[in-house]
Amino acid sequence: QVRLVESGGGSVQTGGSLRLSCQVIGSSDSGNCMAWFRRPSQYPGKDQDRVAAICPGGGKPYIETSVKGRFTVSQDDANMTLTLQMNSLKPEDTALYVCALGRNSASFRYWGQGTQVTVST
Repeated sequence: QVRLVESGGGSVQTGGSLRLSCQVIGSSDSGNCMAWFRRPSQYPGKDQDRVAAICPGGGKPYIETSVKGRFTVSQDDANMTLTLQMNSLKPEDTALYVCALGRNSASFRYWGQGTQVTVST
């Protein structure tokens, strides 16, 4: 059974940094698309946003506009761990960050439980 295990969330002050990791357990298929989404708890009705993604087929990793220049995404050589480096964090980055895995960027079949990121002023 495929599972996604996230780690690295926490609480920081504005301007701080955090590194999130998502490890794929139970699959050796390296040809999947992996992504980080975030769900802001302070806006319960707001849909989740895709923050970053790395998908097979080449091309640059996807980084959402509001975090460009502050967040970077990377993947290990086996494509089994996705890392999100978050710098210059802002209060509006506060959210539950959830890792997802799928065959392509339009279809994510597996989801992690999420890791909470809280940025205070």
